[in-house]
Amino acid sequence: MASLLLRRTTHRNPKPFTNHQFFAQLRLMSSENQKSGSIEKILIANRGEIACRITRTAKRLGIRTVAVYSDADRDSLHTKSADEAVRIGPPPARLSYLNGSEIVRAAIRTGAQAIHPGYGFLSENAEFAQLCEAEGLTFIGPPASAIRDMGDKSASKKIMGAAGVPLVPGYHGDEQDVEFMKLEADKIGYPILIKPTHGGGGKGMRIVLSPDEFVDSFLGAQREAAASFGVNTILLEKYIIRPRHIEVQIFGDKHGNVLHLYERDCSMQRRHQKIIEEAPAPNIASDFRSHLGEAAVSAAKAVSYHNAGTVEFIVDTISGQFYFMEMNTRLQVEHPVTEMVVGQDLVEWQIRVANGEPLPMSQSQVTLKGHAFEARIYAENVPKGFLPSAGVLHHYHPVSASSTAVRVETGVEQGDTVSMHYDPMIAKLVVWGENRGAALVKMNDCLTKFQVAGLPTNINFLQRLSDHWAFKDEQVETHFIEHFKNDLLGDPSNEMLKAEAYDTATFAATLVAACVCQKERQASMSCLPGSNNLNSLWLAHPPFWVHHNASETIELKWDNEDASDSKQIKLSVTHQSNGNYLVKIADNSSSRHEVKVTPLDQND
Repeated sequence: MASLLLRRTTHRNPKPFTNHQFFAQLRLMSSENQKSGSIEKILIANRGEIACRITRTAKRLGIRTVAVYSDADRDSLHTKSADEAVRIGPPPARLSYLNGSEIVRAAIRTGAQAIHPGYGFLSENAEFAQLCEAEGLTFIGPPASAIRDMGDKSASKKIMGAAGVPLVPGYHGDEQDVEFMKLEADKIGYPILIKPTHGGGGKGMRIVLSPDEFVDSFLGAQREAAASFGVNTILLEKYIIRPRHIEVQIFGDKHGNVLHLYERDCSMQRRHQKIIEEAPAPNIASDFRSHLGEAAVSAAKAVSYHNAGTVEFIVDTISGQFYFMEMNTRLQVEHPVTEMVVGQDLVEWQIRVANGEPLPMSQSQVTLKGHAFEARIYAENVPKGFLPSAGVLHHYHPVSASSTAVRVETGVEQGDTVSMHYDPMIAKLVVWGENRGAALVKMNDCLTKFQVAGLPTNINFLQRLSDHWAFKDEQVETHFIEHFKNDLLGDPSNEMLKAEAYDTATFAATLVAACVCQKERQASMSCLPGSNNLNSLWLAHPPFWVHHNASETIELKWDNEDASDSKQIKLSVTHQSNGNYLVKIADNSSSRHEVKVTPLDQND
């Protein structure tokens, strides 16, 4: 499938978290912040689609919202959606969205009673949660103690083991000497997975197939962990050869109640990061589902958990056993698929639980209905190893949403810039169907209609993935993309596919060139002297040249998303007397099209 990207070418330091004197002065200035009772204003300590998502629910509940933004996000959608917006720093996240003290200042200054951290950034920072509590602000999330316990992978596994939650055979102790660790690896048996005790995203992870690879892999993992997370401690686990990644959504309140809202399958990953999630997990038995849910609830109770959380399990597809992997102490990116199949708003639950309310239902009242998928649409170059991209969304037209079957969670609009400073996710496409097959058909249809131009995306890749026979057949596991890479990524040396892609690109370039000329003509008519004189030779169509119609040359750059190459496409555009444009491809004399351009509406 050809994927097209056409571009025209032309000839202050954050204060530490403990500045209590400053915060005390701000609290005296804000009488509103002294009010007790229900939450009336929330500061959202995040950006992009999740900030817009939280704002939407808060407004439905009649709660005012405060957005925070860096200089790169000054005019972004999440700032326009909120009731107020406060600048918190320059573009780098460490100086803005990770600047906890500045965010707390903004909350106190605007009279917010609570802070919702979203996901990422400070959402799993125990010190930030403690700071909020110390300054009289409600942290919409779990207690700091639970964040701290679950943030250390070694400590969390000890707690889970004591609670009877199944663990992957491994070593989770404090001793980190390389020779000692090698002996432990020999006891566990190869292959071994080396994993940092802190952080995520696959950084520092190593798969060791034999004893002679262990020392170099272990030392390399320590170095990467130290550079990425500031902590170089490592744990060892038996490597599951054919794993599935299944996670359970749990929820607790401040009255000791905990329940689960069933599971999600997140096995479709590239670079250890999820790209398609679904709920419920396919191809599992009902008793297995029950055991997963019970184990997740036990995990949450072991750390006195309240608010939203996710317990992640690794499932051995060969033995059928499941094991605790980690607990995410926040709302997950993929929470919408759970919302679609249980019919609940998890952000509303978060706010109500943070406000001291009990859970709105019991475990027996939580029922599954239908099937849901989420596809993460990223600005990234798939053939170049899913390399993140940045740039302007020159054209952005998501598929139309509906109240029950299709959701588009996004934080950008047409004309916005996908910044190099942050995650390059453009949107989350979420669909629901009566069953998995119906939901899959809907997702494929929506991906076909989802339009993005201006920078490379993974939309074509998502289409191929969701349309793959093995995915349709529920053969999901975390190595799926690697196993079927020839099907999914294509063969860049296939000359026939290249030729087909180029033919499609030149036809698209023809249409774009005609539209560019029409736009430029309209712009000229609106600004040149005498533009209201329809009889002016200078504004006639075609433009007045002696003896012949006017022509111009346009060059467009084609970036082929399905191969690691790009090419300049040179086009000659001749203005016709009937108002149309005759467009020729410079290196193909037989390729010519007469194009009529009709605006969709007065604003286009």
